[in-house]
Amino acid sequence: MLDFDSKSRFKGQNRKVNPVEDSLAPDKDLIMEQILENLNTTPIGKVLKKIASLPEVRKEKVLDVRQQLTEGKYEFNEHLDVALDKVLEDLTA
Repeated sequence: MLDFDSKSRFKGQNRKVNPVEDSLAPDKDLIMEQILENLNTTPIGKVLKKIASLPEVRKEKVLDVRQQLTEGKYEFNEHLDVALDKVLEDLTA
């Protein structure tokens, strides 16, 4: 008959996993560095970087334009053309 030692059989199964230590593993740092490096060299990365640098939304201006739209006082096509021109200019600069 085999000698069965229940303590040694389940040894290590009660090991607690520390998510902080696991997330700080050197191989994960390398992967993150590669992702960040590629963000700076790829077109989509450049766009994301540009988006991240944009200023915060000005709520007062949004509410003002929304009110003008509901009242029919906003020249939508004219403002849209100007906005698209600015966005394209910023993205290609």
